[in-house]
Amino acid sequence: MKQDCPMYEDLSEILITEEQIKNTVKNLGARITRDYQGKNPLLICILKGSSVFFTDLIREIDMPLDIDFMAISSYGPNTVSGEVRLVKDLDCSIEGRNVLIVEDIVDSGKTLAYLKRILNNRGAASIRIISLLDKPSCRTVPLAVDYIGFEIPNAFVVGYGLDFNEKYRNLPVIGVLDEKMYK
Repeated sequence: MKQDCPMYEDLSEILITEEQIKNTVKNLGARITRDYQGKNPLLICILKGSSVFFTDLIREIDMPLDIDFMAISSYGPNTVSGEVRLVKDLDCSIEGRNVLIVEDIVDSGKTLAYLKRILNNRGAASIRIISLLDKPSCRTVPLAVDYIGFEIPNAFVVGYGLDFNEKYRNLPVIGVLDEKMYK
C-alpha cells in the first residue's frame, strides 16, 4: 500500500514501519519455535484485531501447531471500564495443552486477565500471552505479557489489524490516528 493512500492522511505519525513489524514478527516466531519445540502448542487468535498479526506470526513458527479463534467484547460506558464477555468460544478442548493467546494490543489488561482465568479453569498445561503491542502505562490489573513485539506510549493506534470503526485494519504500518478523526 502506497503512502499516498488517503488513510495515511488520517495519521498524525507512523509509529512502527512495515519493515519493523516484519522483523519483529520474524523474531517472535523464532523465539516461540525455540521455546515450544516438540510441544505442539495451541495458538489462539483473539478476533478481530490480532488476525493480521496472527496470520503472519504462525507462518514464522517452524514446527507443528494448532490454531483456534476467540472473540471477546468489552461493553459498558467505555471499553476500559466495561464488563468483558465471551462472544466466540474455542472449538477445541485445551485440557493439557500449551496455549499461546495472540493479541494485537494490551492496554488495561482486563480482557486478557479475564480470558486467562477462563482458560486456566479449563485445564491448560500452560498459558502464555503474545502481544504485538503493549501499553504498560495503561495497565489497571496485574498482567504479565510473555512475548511483546513493541512497547508503545498511550496513543490511539491503528493499522496492521487495529481499527477505528472497522477502518484502517489494512494499513501495513502502525500509526497514531489523528485526534480529529475520533474526537
